[in-house]
Amino acid sequence: MSEKKKVFVVDDSAFMRRVISDIISSDNRLEIVGTASNGREALEIVDKLMPDVISLDIQMPVMDGLAMLKELNKNHKIPVVMMSTLTKDGATETIEALELGAFDFVAKPDNIFKVNSDEIKTELLEKLFLAAKSGEKSVTKFRPRISKTLTSTNSLIKNDRPSTRTKPRSATSSKMTKLVAIGTSTGGPRALQYVLPYLPADIDAGIVIVQHMPPGFTKSLADRLNQLSEINVKEAENGEPILKGWAYIAPGDRHLLVKQKGSDYYIELSDGPKKGAHKPAVDVMMTSITQIKIPHVVGVIMTGMGADGRDGFSDLKSSRKIHVIAQDEESCVVYGMPKSVVEAGLSDEVQPLDQISKAIVKKLEVL
Repeated sequence: MSEKKKVFVVDDSAFMRRVISDIISSDNRLEIVGTASNGREALEIVDKLMPDVISLDIQMPVMDGLAMLKELNKNHKIPVVMMSTLTKDGATETIEALELGAFDFVAKPDNIFKVNSDEIKTELLEKLFLAAKSGEKSVTKFRPRISKTLTSTNSLIKNDRPSTRTKPRSATSSKMTKLVAIGTSTGGPRALQYVLPYLPADIDAGIVIVQHMPPGFTKSLADRLNQLSEINVKEAENGEPILKGWAYIAPGDRHLLVKQKGSDYYIELSDGPKKGAHKPAVDVMMTSITQIKIPHVVGVIMTGMGADGRDGFSDLKSSRKIHVIAQDEESCVVYGMPKSVVEAGLSDEVQPLDQISKAIVKKLEVL
């Protein structure tokens, strides 16, 4: 049996430290090597503990999770899984933590006694284990490569692109003939920052996105991506038209389906059952596209654990012409979802993260 992965738990609540520690101790792949009640205390002992992964609360006294993450990044390459509250502030801080390189996050339920539920246990253990495993590989897993010809997201932020700026809005979707459909999960919030901000405002397509996230977090993600991008990015709403130059992110806990009425295309949000473990699910969105008659579709599958998307792309490939772009293994935080599509023979090209936006634009130009 391989050596257990060492976990360091940082949380200001003694109750949470105990619950998280008990959950981790129940898994024979993981072991607790230490706990701390705030970021400053954690930084003082992290070198001594030498953990493979850190479970890090965001909201703590003395030094919070974001401040600790920034300091940790200066001298360490330890993967971090954030523990995030289900609040607006918690969602915004979580998106920032993912930007700073956190591997992923687990949302704490409103009732802290539900932290011990089977669903949260499974999610926490899988994310901690995958994070620890990915820490064995190149640091590019946490710092996706960006082409030297592209501006970094930090520069984008500095280039005066406030979220309140006015962007052009198409008057009608009736002439839209091209659709880009993107699916992603673990590592996706940060990976999307290396795709959407590099798409031109006049892109000749509407864009629909499934990112596995709980309710509340997708709105913060969409707002952040909108701030960085020339295209318009928003959390999808039921019944709204899909327009050129707009990207729509499925809200947490709702499936996004693409529907057609006449020559127009619109979004339907469904409260149907999960597909596998997911809601929203990439499979559900992709399969819905088999029912519309839009002439051209470009599919993109990006970093994430599991195989969500494979069945949906299989449905699409068997029913219509579609060009599928898969993210390559090296630039993925977790090479699960793209791997499942590639190994099933459903991808038309495999690209590193920093080339996906170019691949999308190039394909749209020839369709």
